[in-house]
Order: sequence, then C-alpha cells, then structure tokens
Amino acid sequence: MRFTLRQLEYFIAAGETGSITQASERINISQPSISTAISQLEQELDVQLFIRHHAQGLSLTPVGRLLLMEAKRLVEQAESLYAVASEASGEVRGQLNVGCLTTLAPMILPELAISFMSAFPKTRVRPHADHQETLLFGLRRAMIDVAISYDLQIPQDIEFTPLVSLAVHALVGEGHALAREPAISLSELAEHPLILLDLPLSREYFMALFMREGLQPNIAFRLEQPDLIRTMVANGYGYTLANVTPRSDVALDGRRVVRVRLSGEHRPMTIGLVTLREARRSQLLNAFMNHARSFISEAYIPGMVAPALEQKKRR
Repeated sequence: MRFTLRQLEYFIAAGETGSITQASERINISQPSISTAISQLEQELDVQLFIRHHAQGLSLTPVGRLLLMEAKRLVEQAESLYAVASEASGEVRGQLNVGCLTTLAPMILPELAISFMSAFPKTRVRPHADHQETLLFGLRRAMIDVAISYDLQIPQDIEFTPLVSLAVHALVGEGHALAREPAISLSELAEHPLILLDLPLSREYFMALFMREGLQPNIAFRLEQPDLIRTMVANGYGYTLANVTPRSDVALDGRRVVRVRLSGEHRPMTIGLVTLREARRSQLLNAFMNHARSFISEAYIPGMVAPALEQKKRR
C-alpha cells in the first residue's frame, strides 16, 4: 500500500465539500497539498476520483463515490486504534466527532473544542453542525460520537445529559416601541410582526408558546438563518423569539438588537449532550462529556451571556 491516511483525509474533505478551496478551509491545509494528494491517490489506484469543473469545483465519479465511502470507513477504523490504545494506556487521546445544533454551534463549539484539546493535547475534535434529525442519524450510524442539542423530541434510543436551561426572550431593534420595556407578555407581542426561526423543532417550540395561551402570532417572515433574522430585527422588520443570548448585541450590519424578558412562565430550552443510549462510551468520550459538564453551566456558556449573569443584571 503506497498511499497514506493523510491522503485519504484530504480526499474525504474534497469529496464531502466538492471543492478544493472549501476542503482547504475545512481542514486548514493548503490547496496545492490537497490537489497533490488527490492526484497521487488517482495515480496509485489507477482511477479517476473527480471530474474537474472549471470555476465550479469538483464532482465525484461513480468509482470516486464508492471509494469515498471506503476511505471514510478506513480512516474511522484507523482512528479507533487510538481509542483502543487510550483505553489500554489510560491516556486520553484520539479523534472525537462532535456534532452541534446549527443555532448553537457558532457560539459553543469552537471554544469548547479548543479548551478540550488544550486540556488533552493528544486529542482532536472534529466539529459537525447540523439540524437535530441529521445529528441523530449521525449518532446512529457512528458518524459522530456525541452531539450538543436541545431537549426537544428526544427518542427512546437517545440519552440526553442536561447542561444548562435557557429561558425564552424577545429580541427587538433598539428603535422598536418595546425596546425599553423591562418585560413584555406574549399577548402584547402577538400584534407585532414576528420573524420566526423556521427550523425543525425551533418553530414548533416557539409556536407552542403562543398556542398554550390561545394566541395567534402575526408572522411576517419565516427564515432559517439566525444571523439574517438578527439583522432584520435590528433594522426594524419586526421582533423574534430566541433562547440563545450571544455576548454581542450587534447584528452583522453593525446595528444593535435588544433583549426583552418575557413575562409569565414559559418552558425553557435545555442545552445538553446527546449520545446513543446503548453505545459503549470510550475513555475519550467520557473525558469530553466530563469536560463539557464542567465548562457549560448556569454561570458560564461559551459565546453566550450565561443565565446567572442575566439574573444579576436584572437585580
């Protein structure tokens, strides 16, 4: 065998992204190195892995698609050697595939992963951000080892370990009529235009808040992109409901948003660790889960204003 696992990793990154440029950004390796690795693989295996499209990236050939599946399986098996060695030696090492809900990932995942790898230098965290349905699929297919998500519609075969609960609040632009209110009720919000986060589970959660009080919100827009929603809120298109509280009150265009507390009792969303209930937890996975439990709490959440700090501000 005259190809390396590193060449396979470069091939996998290019195959999954369909682009040398995006593969380079994803694994932080230069584009020429990835191109060279793919060419060497094609020469060694005597097959064409990709069809190169000028200015439009790459597409896998039929044999390329088959080899991508085998390459991923081979790399995963190689990574498991580290886990076996870790168990035998008592040293935490190896690669961990960590999934995270798309609405949480930009805030939580980078700092959590870096802090874990700093605490355990022989580990590597590979991040995956997606919707909950895809994260659960990844857990069941052993494509990811653990995920960070909300406690919404957790199936029987999935174990949820709670970390911190987030209260729901309204988000408005600083020029909005409600921006200076200490608290607002859902009945008062219902007449204003709502920009709804239209993602699986999130939309059902927010709509259920109104339904429990017999209210019908005035939905002006349904959008899937949290950053776009924040920018539209900041520009006065309407309000939105959210549980996450980013440390920055500034939208991407530089305009400011204001959080307004919701009066009344409303079900919070709880962030937690999601694992496959019947799967055996490796020493590496246990170390990560323990680290996450110590790192994320009422007092501190990476990228967010923690609930304890919010309560202190209101006093």
